[in-house]
Amino acid sequence: MTLPGDTKIADRLRPLVEADPVVLLEIAGAISNDGGRVPPDSITELGIEHSPRLADADKARLRATVEHVLLGRDVDAALEWLHETRILALLFPELEATVDLVQETGRMHKDVWAHTKQVVRQTVGRPLVRWAALLHDVGKVKTRSISPSGEVHFFGHAEVGARMFDRLTHRLPIFSSEISLETTVRFLILHHLRANQYEGDWTDSAVRRFAREMGGHLDDLLCLSRADITTKRPEKKKRGLEQISELASRIRTLAEEDSRVPPLPSGIGDAIMKAFQLPPSRLIGEVKHALEDAVVAGEIPPRLEAEAYVQFLNENRARFGLPT
Repeated sequence: MTLPGDTKIADRLRPLVEADPVVLLEIAGAISNDGGRVPPDSITELGIEHSPRLADADKARLRATVEHVLLGRDVDAALEWLHETRILALLFPELEATVDLVQETGRMHKDVWAHTKQVVRQTVGRPLVRWAALLHDVGKVKTRSISPSGEVHFFGHAEVGARMFDRLTHRLPIFSSEISLETTVRFLILHHLRANQYEGDWTDSAVRRFAREMGGHLDDLLCLSRADITTKRPEKKKRGLEQISELASRIRTLAEEDSRVPPLPSGIGDAIMKAFQLPPSRLIGEVKHALEDAVVAGEIPPRLEAEAYVQFLNENRARFGLPT
């Protein structure tokens, strides 16, 4: 029901929206950052009426205003309002497609859209992490399958989601001025399941390899992984959070150990040059780096005598680019 006072508010806003449709996103930002209060129906109807005009809005302003929405405490309420005004469908049809996409049979409240809103709200308030949270499950739309026993699966949805993100940013180039940021969001979407797959029986080499592969995105990825746990079962949620905390703790411990004692012995470069009759060159550094990768991958243990690494290199000369 729209009250007379609500209509007056809409009348005051109408010329502003007509002059600049991005004002609609600023309204969503107010919902997100000022207590989650949803506007009256007359404002929502105004949004529905003028949402198509956002297609021609400046992309830099779109990103800035959407980001303001994402960083608010009540972002879930604001996102739902964007859905109701059809702004979501216009800007992010990939997200709109997740509405009512059920994640678990017999549990309608567990649709992907509801899960996504909760993940964004639970995620640490850093822009790129929240962007990744917003888009991390778009691949579920194209990968949903139901087994004969009735279980819902989304096999490969992270990889599909990363490719969908590529197409999204081509259609809506909101990150075009900062390619490194676009790359980070894509990386987080692609790898958002990795930390949640951790088990306590992972070897130290497996933990080192995971940390190395995640690189500078590690902290953001762990934050996203924690937020991605939205189960209402307390024990399951507690177990999931504890696993991620254990993984983070092991990564820190191993990094501290490795900083004190390098994985390769001192003088390994000289040993390589002597064993393979090589002069000082860039190749020696490349071989040492590749050897460190082999240690991280668990192919050979760290902190052995130089002779053991020379023997390993000798057995894999072609792989390491060494003369035969």
